[in-house]
Amino acid sequence: MKVLAFAASSSKNSINKHLANYAAQQIEEAQVELLDINDYEIPLFSEDREKELGQPELAKAFHQKLGEADVIVISFAEHNGSYTAAYKNLFDWTSRISRDVFQNKPVIMLATSPGPGGAGNVLAAAKASAPHFAADVKATLSVPNFYDNFDLENGILTNKELVDQLLSAISQL
Repeated sequence: MKVLAFAASSSKNSINKHLANYAAQQIEEAQVELLDINDYEIPLFSEDREKELGQPELAKAFHQKLGEADVIVISFAEHNGSYTAAYKNLFDWTSRISRDVFQNKPVIMLATSPGPGGAGNVLAAAKASAPHFAADVKATLSVPNFYDNFDLENGILTNKELVDQLLSAISQL
């Protein structure tokens, strides 16, 4: 099973990247590819720029990566209650290639933050819009207080209740 995991964040040390990778590694017999959206940096989307540039090759490559996966694991960072600009831009370009961005793949949506909100606002928005973009959302999980619940040194989620919720989400695949 090919699992594509990524953080919807451009931070090089993204806590969401750690969470996405950890979650993907919990899927049995998975070949995990940890993608970095920084490798897909493209100009800000606008209709004018689309007319000028067409569909950027990096957006096409991102769309192809999603299509090649059997399962997609995304962990959303939250900026001011919404998507990060880097993810939203890549998503906008990709949605112009095909509105079915997620290509009916099973998706596990995660989110985390250092604070008690666990990036719940962006996770709720992502889940609500997912059906419009052909995501088969199997489960969502918000991890609050990341540094209290995740051991960065060992790369593991330490809160048993959250681990159980994650494993339950994975069992939906």
